[in-house]
Amino acid sequence: MMGGPRLEAEILKPIADLDFFDTAVEDELDPARLRALDALLVWGTPIGPGTVRHLTQCRAVVRYGVGYEKIDVASLAAAGIPFANNPDYGTEEVADHAVGLIVSLQRRLWEHDHRARTYETRWQANSLSPLRRSRGASVGVVGVGRIGTAVVNRLKPFGYRIIGYDPLQPAGHEKAVGYERADDLKGLVETSDIVTLHCPATIETRGLLSAETLSFFKPGAILVNTARGDLVDLDALHEALRAGHLAAAGLDVLPNEPPLPHPLLAAWRERADWLAGRLVVTPHNAFHSDEAGIEMRTNAAETVRRLLEGRGLRNRVSVP
Repeated sequence: MMGGPRLEAEILKPIADLDFFDTAVEDELDPARLRALDALLVWGTPIGPGTVRHLTQCRAVVRYGVGYEKIDVASLAAAGIPFANNPDYGTEEVADHAVGLIVSLQRRLWEHDHRARTYETRWQANSLSPLRRSRGASVGVVGVGRIGTAVVNRLKPFGYRIIGYDPLQPAGHEKAVGYERADDLKGLVETSDIVTLHCPATIETRGLLSAETLSFFKPGAILVNTARGDLVDLDALHEALRAGHLAAAGLDVLPNEPPLPHPLLAAWRERADWLAGRLVVTPHNAFHSDEAGIEMRTNAAETVRRLLEGRGLRNRVSVP
């Protein structure tokens, strides 16, 4: 935690003492200190059954971020400990990051940058084609919740045709937000020039973009993923890019972070000519800005404070 827990201490100081576990390794959490906690704030440390059994007087576990794949919510529920995440921060940042990837990949900016290094006698004549204008191109948004909606709103002024797929949104949501509704994922990817992912990693969505699903993409389509790494089969993405079926991809998230060795990432690191400028990878920091970091920590600490003051637990996550 950058700068230590001083911000949280200022928020919680009037009602609670703060104990700071300076580790991301679950086995290094001290059982005696866990047993003394009234609430637990957690960032990247996994919380499994071994930790939960020591939270004997804990009234809630609160995750600093949105996703909670590393939190055993079922074990917490079995122990009678409610869990909350922190969805009300970083929405603007992730949406901006996604739109930045969409526009720059569509305009082939990184590919122009890579290839322009070799141009000498000819310069402006080296325009890449195909390169479509934004107005008339279609963007498929998979997951039209908070962030997906923010992406839709940011894309509208560019003139894109925007298609959304989200079975969790009620009928008419597309009319309120302003996008065309796709009935299924296959229909969305078949009609989209660019596909951007904004859904959580669940049993239903892990491996969402398999080799089969990627085969349904329009030839020359672009994929952007600022959601969760395991939504996309990396082997299948490698093949789709290598074969030229996909024009480009922008990834802020990967199945393993830091990434494990993989042929696609090796080609990216080496700036292989066949991939240069067609794959952009950022290190899972789409959510970040200086302001978002403060907002995240403040909101999470305020969630704990409200609980300890008897005002209930906001953003509570229910076990299915």
